Amino acid sequence: MYRTVLVILVFTTTLFSQNYQTDLSYYLPTDVSYNPSIPTPKSIIRHDVGEWHITHDKLVQYMYALADASDRIKLTETGQTFEGRPLLLLTITSPENQLKIDTIRETHIKSTEGEDTDITTRPIIVYQGFSIHGNEPSGANAALLVAYYLAAAEGSEIEKLLANTVILFDPSYNPDGLQRFAYWANTNRNMNLNPDANDREYDEVWPGGRTNHYWFDLNRDWLPAQLPESRARINTFHRWLPNVLTDHHEMGTNSSFFFQPGIPSRTHPLTPKLNQELTKGIAQYHAKALDKIGSLYYSEESYDDFYYGKGSTFPDINGGIGILFEQASSRGHMQESDNGILTFPFTIRNQFTAALSTLEAANKMREELLEYQYNFFENARKEANKAGKDAIVFGDEKDAAKTYHLAEILERHQIKFHELQSDFEVDGKTFKKGYSYIVPKNQKNTRLINAMFEKRTTFQDSLFYDISAWTFPLAFNLDFAETSTSNADNLVEKLKHREGGVTAKSNYAYLFEWHEYYSPKLLNTILEKGLRVKVSMKPFKANGKTYDYGSIMIPVQNQRLSDSEIYTILNRAAQESHITIHAVSTGLNDGIDLGSNNFRALNKPQIALLVGDGFTSYDAGEIWHLLDTRYDITVTKLDTKNLGRTNLSRYNAIIMVNSYGGLNENNTKKLKTWIENGGTIIAYRNSLKWLNDKKLMKIDFKTNKLTAKNISYEDRRNFRGAQVIGGAIFNTVIDRSHPINFGYKNDELAMFRNTSLFVKPDKNSYNNPIQYTEKPLLSGYISDKNLDSLAQTVPLKIGNLGRGTIIAFTDNTNFRAFWYGTNKLFMNAIFFRQEM
Repeated sequence: MYRTVLVILVFTTTLFSQNYQTDLSYYLPTDVSYNPSIPTPKSIIRHDVGEWHITHDKLVQYMYALADASDRIKLTETGQTFEGRPLLLLTITSPENQLKIDTIRETHIKSTEGEDTDITTRPIIVYQGFSIHGNEPSGANAALLVAYYLAAAEGSEIEKLLANTVILFDPSYNPDGLQRFAYWANTNRNMNLNPDANDREYDEVWPGGRTNHYWFDLNRDWLPAQLPESRARINTFHRWLPNVLTDHHEMGTNSSFFFQPGIPSRTHPLTPKLNQELTKGIAQYHAKALDKIGSLYYSEESYDDFYYGKGSTFPDINGGIGILFEQASSRGHMQESDNGILTFPFTIRNQFTAALSTLEAANKMREELLEYQYNFFENARKEANKAGKDAIVFGDEKDAAKTYHLAEILERHQIKFHELQSDFEVDGKTFKKGYSYIVPKNQKNTRLINAMFEKRTTFQDSLFYDISAWTFPLAFNLDFAETSTSNADNLVEKLKHREGGVTAKSNYAYLFEWHEYYSPKLLNTILEKGLRVKVSMKPFKANGKTYDYGSIMIPVQNQRLSDSEIYTILNRAAQESHITIHAVSTGLNDGIDLGSNNFRALNKPQIALLVGDGFTSYDAGEIWHLLDTRYDITVTKLDTKNLGRTNLSRYNAIIMVNSYGGLNENNTKKLKTWIENGGTIIAYRNSLKWLNDKKLMKIDFKTNKLTAKNISYEDRRNFRGAQVIGGAIFNTVIDRSHPINFGYKNDELAMFRNTSLFVKPDKNSYNNPIQYTEKPLLSGYISDKNLDSLAQTVPLKIGNLGRGTIIAFTDNTNFRAFWYGTNKLFMNAIFFRQEM
């Protein structure tokens, strides 16, 4: 019997391999001739499309070969990834259009600025991008075919399409992730293809190829634009303002093919209704094309158009139509599914087909789409005119860097903002010149401004594919208010960082406050040089300047370096961190003196970050990126598989991000011993449950019992989904005298939350340095039941175990690299852990 099963399995696998079509005839339209002078993919990459997963280097090689061979293509490198891979943009259109491409772009942009251009003759602009998630590779592999088709296809139809269309073609949104996944799929590929989902080929090692170098989901960064891949895309987007943008993804193996619109009730209210109607019109072309090749598909049953930080939604607030494609994933070369054997070439063919149907739709609906974009900005201008002199002012009189970085995002999105004429107050908040900016609402991108600054707490639907709130000044912990442009001065043409440095050379001591965003970078640099540093536990006044809790003091005497060397080091470090260090000549102050025991000595943090199976790579990547790229702090990424044989004594702080498994018993014991001997663990989100379960820290959770009443079987998922806190913003009150809150000037702090972990406060108020308010919702969706549960709970618990410390956050303080406002909580936990 076993022999019979084996024979059948071998025969079936061989049959699958024989039916694994990868030649061009499987993909390309057969009613079109192809220019033989244009290189086929195989002639350059040395294998058929879909036979192997394309690596990014080969993808680049082929795109350059096409550009060299075709007068329809102009190739530029728009930037590079963290790993140095080029970000490519192919501008594809007719040779005649290429000769006047700058004029075409300028005319297109003028139409968005109110100039009434002739839409009967203007080309439509289509941005086609592929595989922003590296382990969703069918898109990037299809890009080989789409680019070849556009370069090589001949005949009146393709000539007409190229004459009427400018295609901005991005063959790989995420080169680092694509390369990582291609390596995995190819090195585990069987020559006799095996569709068994249990095969190693279909089970990537942690963290997988979805993300970029620092493990970020690049498809959540279109609006924040914190990462190099995103910044390159955004620059191209705003230079051209495409009418249609496509975003090719993959989903679960047992699905089919999805194209937008998504669920109608989950569209952001700022998106015009006509946007969704046009999306539905374009969808008819996808359906027709997929019907022709016999592929199953669906639309309007899942996904949404709410968060403007996604590629398929970002265009919707910028006058375009964003379209998401989701293809069932083979996750390798061939895999069993509910719809039969799903081959990699099949997934590629569907993506290729949708790419061509997009171009057909754009061509057939060209005038309609051009008119829509013109009217979008025309209506936006009317809204802006109604706003008159209305404006938004934002800033932090103690922190120029955070203010700068929010302004930097506005600049990337071509939103105009001004300097302040002078300091002023509004709504009880002080806005200081040099630390604040004014954004007039009367400008072209007024709708985008509203999307970035609004606080929204009412919604048509209670389910969200992603976060429900992203209010930028709250994310940056900046004061902001409605004002008028009468307070504005010069338009900011080129944004500049505030300069830093040392005020003078001292033989006694140097001081700087902890408010500025880059204070941790400055402190770490000083500690790296082996200098003695102290932190103030109380406010004081020196030389007429007030210094808040957490101010840093560097004495000159009894250091291992001379006073001249200290000055040189501090001056350079202050310049690099954009911070002013004040020289003082006496220790006598108004308040605590510099020799007071209320100045506590600090040591250099030696940090390990637990990574690997059982931990969320997104959260780990955010911390790695924060420490490595913003603060120049070295962190050891400690894989849990090596924890048992690692000497932990070299670290004084270990970070444990969101966990979905925790650690085994041996590693738990080892970590417990390390804490008892004086180590500090900084834990996040579900790791709190692990701490409580393992009795490392007593955490009193507040639990909800969810009971469904009058809910049908069909609606059960929506009922439960409505209880998910997918990402909203909540208000807290903080005790600024506590070291965890050093560097904050206000008594309230907005925090991002996407968990339903509710922790009861300690009976002693001083053990609750951060606490949610009685009515904490600032922006976003939360069910009434969860909101009631969240009120007056705490997002932080601090405890001791032996000689060590445990600092536990329910919430992610470093979310997606743009939550600048709570990064300091994390940095305080690192630098001031011994003071807690």
